[in-house]
Amino acid sequence: AALPHPVAVQCQEAQVVVTVHRDLFGTGRLVKAAELTLGSAACLPAVWSAAESTVTFVAGLHECGSTLRVTPDALVYSTSLNYEPVPAGNPVIIRTSPAVVPIECHYPRRDNVSSNAVKPTWVPFRSTLSSEEKLPFSLRLMNDDWSAERVSTIFQLGEVLHFQAGVNTENHVPLRLFVDNCVATLTPDRSSSPQYAFIDFSGCLVDGQLDDATSTFISPRPRQDVLQFAVDAFKFVGDSSNVIYITCHLKVSLADQAPDPLNKACSFNKASNLWAPVEGTRDVCSCCEMKSC
Repeated sequence: AALPHPVAVQCQEAQVVVTVHRDLFGTGRLVKAAELTLGSAACLPAVWSAAESTVTFVAGLHECGSTLRVTPDALVYSTSLNYEPVPAGNPVIIRTSPAVVPIECHYPRRDNVSSNAVKPTWVPFRSTLSSEEKLPFSLRLMNDDWSAERVSTIFQLGEVLHFQAGVNTENHVPLRLFVDNCVATLTPDRSSSPQYAFIDFSGCLVDGQLDDATSTFISPRPRQDVLQFAVDAFKFVGDSSNVIYITCHLKVSLADQAPDPLNKACSFNKASNLWAPVEGTRDVCSCCEMKSC
């Protein structure tokens, strides 16, 4: 009768469980649990005893030196079961060969494309962020108390535009959102002319420096993955259409990464005549004054 495969693998939501029969080679000679490890980090078994005929490994998908490969259709986590026999009795000879059993866990990638906010539908891995995964960013006009999205997109000069930028991070490690730049134009083409960059230089709200503006980032943030800012309404000189288009470049960094000149949110304080960050030390804003970050 055919023997069951000596290595059984369960690919779970966030971890892999590997069960190894100690009769690894089907010869009736049981290997020792101490001679079995998982992955390049040589992780030891989670469950084993001398009386048991099986050895069990439990490891997070990103642990024990596993590697992640992203294909068009799947996320593939690769690791290996390693058997390294220890000489017994006579140290000059050995009666078993070492072995490596490759292990892979495949998880489907599914994309959702619509006119609404995109929410990833693949299985969540909170401790892994692939460079090829797409983050669903959002930019909304809010009402004056920030409690809901503003219904009307019509403003009078003298009013304030309340912007809320966000990113859905439920399937990822904690992230902090930044607004790299925002450009106003007369057409949807952000490179068209005339144009006015009211956030520039990797997070400097330069509009707040103008004498007739009170524009500022709102501090503190409501959440790390949300950034709010207020900008006084404006229009282009000589423009009779009274319509402007606003394009913003949003980005994220790891939430535990300290803000720096390329990842910051800085407002100009007219009272002190100084730049001030939403978080981090004041020196991250020094490049806003130099207009070169």
